[in-house]
Amino acid sequence: MMLRTLLTSGAQELGIMLSDEQADAFMVYLVELDKWNRKINLTAIRKEQDIVIKHFLDSLSYLNGFVPAPAHRLLDMGSGAGFPAVPIKIAHPEISVIMVEPVHKKASFLRHIVRTLKLSETVIVDKRTDELPSSHHRTYDVVTARAFADMKAAISAGAPFLKPRGLLVLSRGPEETIGEAETLKAGLVIEKDWISDSPIRTTPGPFGFFRKIDKQESLNQKLF
Repeated sequence: MMLRTLLTSGAQELGIMLSDEQADAFMVYLVELDKWNRKINLTAIRKEQDIVIKHFLDSLSYLNGFVPAPAHRLLDMGSGAGFPAVPIKIAHPEISVIMVEPVHKKASFLRHIVRTLKLSETVIVDKRTDELPSSHHRTYDVVTARAFADMKAAISAGAPFLKPRGLLVLSRGPEETIGEAETLKAGLVIEKDWISDSPIRTTPGPFGFFRKIDKQESLNQKLF
């Protein structure tokens, strides 16, 4: 199966219809990722088909948990080579994206791909997530992460940045779970768990979706 067809058909199975221009952007991204990966270690996945499936489509799977809107702000923690933030931005150019990546070489690649693909409203921050100033707290509609070692650490790191009713979207290990009591400590509730059953994806990733509760909801949780 040709890479472009693999991408567009896989996206369609996820309910995402990519335009020709968006599919072109993904193919440019693929080429640039391969070029830079020869100089710096951006990803251990090298085969083009695997990148389309395990990076591009996996990143688009995050959209199963929310419907982007023009006013939405998304914070991606530990962006690495841009996953899932860049694929989400390509599919939904109307949202604003902040990518946090402390490794300067990877951040340089991110800036390169943002310029190359002419992605507006996209900012790269060369910091660790815990180094972001408090002005970022409670300002994002969606926070995403793929690179955290475990869900507990990702929840603890991401929760402060969410607006009330904002959504934290995480990939998790097949056997990894987290309880309701642990999420409530971070001011979140479990929205849903989701596992892609798409036959085109050889490694269907489980996802956790966590909603930031507002003050009234927090009070109700304590009362009931």
